[in-house]
Amino acid sequence: MDIKAKISEIVDKVKNDKDVAANFTKDPVKTVEGLIGVDLPDDQVKMITDQVQAKLSGGEGASGLISKVKGLFGG
Repeated sequence: MDIKAKISEIVDKVKNDKDVAANFTKDPVKTVEGLIGVDLPDDQVKMITDQVQAKLSGGEGASGLISKVKGLFGG
């Protein structure tokens, strides 16, 4: 799984779908987990949500998160 592409896909969905954006605001971990289609522990999905939130706020976020998240998917 290309985690950078998956994060970009999630960011696009949050930006362009008001229902996804509302769900992401209410429960980002559950929303991201649903979008990636992989059942992971909440703390691991939280790393992805942190990166998505950073991109949504205009920053690239902590680049170290990408390498941590890649490890979750064997990448």
